[in-house]
Amino acid sequence: MALLLPLAMLVALLVDRLFGEPPVWAHPVVGMGAYLQRGSQWLQSLGPAAGFTAGALRWWLGALLVVAATVMLETGLIRGVEPWQASGRMLGCALLLGLMLKPLLSWRMLSEEVAAVELALQDSLEAGRARLSRLVSRDTSALSAAEVREAAIETLAENLNDSVVAPLFWFMVAGLPGAALYRFANTADAMWGYHGRWEWAGKWAAWADDWLSWLPARITGLALLSWRLHWLTKLRREARKTPSPNGGWPMGAMALRLNLRLAKPGTYELNPTGSEPDSSAIARAYGLALSAMLKSTALLAFGAFVLRLP
Repeated sequence: MALLLPLAMLVALLVDRLFGEPPVWAHPVVGMGAYLQRGSQWLQSLGPAAGFTAGALRWWLGALLVVAATVMLETGLIRGVEPWQASGRMLGCALLLGLMLKPLLSWRMLSEEVAAVELALQDSLEAGRARLSRLVSRDTSALSAAEVREAAIETLAENLNDSVVAPLFWFMVAGLPGAALYRFANTADAMWGYHGRWEWAGKWAAWADDWLSWLPARITGLALLSWRLHWLTKLRREARKTPSPNGGWPMGAMALRLNLRLAKPGTYELNPTGSEPDSSAIARAYGLALSAMLKSTALLAFGAFVLRLP
C-alpha cells in the first residue's frame, strides 16, 4: 500500500511527458468547467449576500460530486486488487491510478505553451504578444518584449504550483479525491474568483483555492530555491508584494534564483534590482522549473510513502 501512490505519481508524470493531455471529451477538468459555467449569468446577477451564498453552495455541490466520484473510482480500484500478494497486481493498480491522476496535472502542456512564447517572439513582437495572450488574462497589446517574457515566466512559476505541485500534494494527502478536489477548486477560482462581475459569487471559490494552495505554493517556492533556507527571508519579502497570498512564492523564488525582475505593471514588481529577461530567460526558467518539479515530486512521493506505512 505504501508504494501505490508514489508509483501512481511516477506513472502520471510519465504519461504526461509521453502523451500530453487526454482528448477534450475525456478530460475531467473540461467537465468541471462545464459544470461551473452552467448558471454563471444568474450567479453574476445576484447581490452580495445572495451571490456569496449561492456561489458557495454551488461550489460545495460540485466539490461533493467530484469527491464522491473519485472515492468510488479509487475504492473500487483498490478493492479489486486486494489482497496484494503479487507485485504485478500492485503495479497494475498503480498504472490505473496514475492514468486517472494524469488529467488532474499538466506539466508538458504548460512548459510547451510558455516555450512557444519565446519562439513567437523570434518572429515578431506582435506574434509574441498574441501567443502570450493565450496564457494570461492581462492586456498584452502594449507589452515590450521584456514584459512579454516576464509574464510568460511568471505564468510558468505560478502554474508550476497550480498544475503540478498542488495536485500532487493533495494526492499525497488524500489520494485521487484530494487531487480532484484541488483541481476543481483551482478551476473554480480561475473561472469565478476574479473581481468585477464575480466579485461576490466567486469569493468562496477564491478563498477555497487560496487555502488549498497555501502549503503547496510554499513548497514550490522552496523547491525553486533548491531548498536554500537562508533565502527564505528574501523570498517572504518578495512574496508579500503580490495580491495573491500564494502566487508570490513561486514567482518570487523564480525572480530571485534567476536574478530577474518580474513585474505586472501597476500591481507588483518582484526583485526590482534584477535584470530584464533576455532571449535566454524563458529557457533558463524552464530548466529551473523542471528541476523544481522533479524535486517536489520526489519529496511528495516520499511523503505519500511514509504516510501509508503500516
